[in-house]
Amino acid sequence: MKLVVLGAAESGVGAAILAQKEGYEVFVSDMGSIKPRYKAMLDAHHIAWEEGHHTEANILSADEVVKSPGIPETAPMVAKLIAQGTPILSEIEFAGRYTDARMICITGSNGKTTTTSLIYHIMRKAGIDAGLAGNIGHSLALQVAEAPHSTYVIELSSFQLDNMYKFRANVAVLLNITPDHLDRYDFKMQNYVDAKMRILQNQTADDTFVYWKEDEHVPNELPKYSDPSAKCGFTDEAQPGSAGYAANGTFVVNAPVHFEMPLSQLSLPGRHNLRNSLAAAIACLAAGVSPEVVRQGLSDFPGVEHRLEKAGTVNGIHFVNDSKATNVDACYCALESMTTPVVLILGGKDKGNDYAEIMPFVKQKCRALVYMGADNSKLHANFDATGLPTADTHSMRECMEHAVALAQPGDTVLLSPCCASFDLFKNMEDRGEQFKAWVKQYGEAK
Repeated sequence: MKLVVLGAAESGVGAAILAQKEGYEVFVSDMGSIKPRYKAMLDAHHIAWEEGHHTEANILSADEVVKSPGIPETAPMVAKLIAQGTPILSEIEFAGRYTDARMICITGSNGKTTTTSLIYHIMRKAGIDAGLAGNIGHSLALQVAEAPHSTYVIELSSFQLDNMYKFRANVAVLLNITPDHLDRYDFKMQNYVDAKMRILQNQTADDTFVYWKEDEHVPNELPKYSDPSAKCGFTDEAQPGSAGYAANGTFVVNAPVHFEMPLSQLSLPGRHNLRNSLAAAIACLAAGVSPEVVRQGLSDFPGVEHRLEKAGTVNGIHFVNDSKATNVDACYCALESMTTPVVLILGGKDKGNDYAEIMPFVKQKCRALVYMGADNSKLHANFDATGLPTADTHSMRECMEHAVALAQPGDTVLLSPCCASFDLFKNMEDRGEQFKAWVKQYGEAK
């Protein structure tokens, strides 16, 4: 059997190493450049690779292909593979063939990294042999090949779910579905909804599905599925049949095991983080963690980098790094949590965003707007009519200089871009790191 891997980053290299271990003939191809550490890993395993181009004869002869989630189906080589009927899998799907570990899987348009990290934190606190994989942590395939665990906590994007078919989530968490990545789904919301709902596929009566009952889409979608898993829907406030909620200053979980704790003891602030905490608590309880350990984990979780991360205060101006806010709903949650006037940094690669959702908060909470992207025309069209001061920038340095000039002592400069980062930065992390580095230098200069 010949397996071709398209994309030689964390997931692709892990899939290649696992495939070789399982006896496949393996070839790795990346249209871009491969990082030195991944080249070294492939060379150490004597796996053939190429970069900067695709050799069509080598790729189209594959029995199966593992595709990086970042490569769209419209990419020419992928389109040719689809046309000839070659099976295309995600790394998660491929890795799932070779492990019997318990899978706790988390998806959603927003909050999945925080919730995944929180579940992993609680599982480790419980002494469970857990691995962190998917969009964060190390490649699931590489862990299965070289450092297997009894449980995996996996953050799944819609792109990964698109190419998953037989993989089974023992505990599936679906936090919410709001418009995101619509450019990858023909700008049709239902296509994106269908991708997220794939996390349910293959669940059995022994499994658990955790979801937010007040989501606009999920409750309406559930009747379409004959999924036999136990359903644990949580709500913001007490409702009949709710598996979890907040009431009278108390965090309440009713299923699968009952426990309560004061809201004041939760380490993560904000309404959106209440939902993340409820989802994590229910998922961990479903996985057999004791209520006492769940309570401890919810209380001492340190948070996630690039998600409402405090980057410092200089000259009375607060700086908050929310680079993970790559869609409008995430920015909405960030603005909702702000208690000071805001200089909001927006922009990047637009993914079919509708900015109407955040307009009330922009008018209510923002002192100024700084646009940062290769093309800021859509931001101008949506926000200039508010009459707020704006600045048009194309680099982090330029952006931050304008943001500080527009801010007053006591204000918060909030990087919550609503957009992907690929127009000006390597990725979301690079954008956040540049933001924090600028703040650090600014503070040292003062």
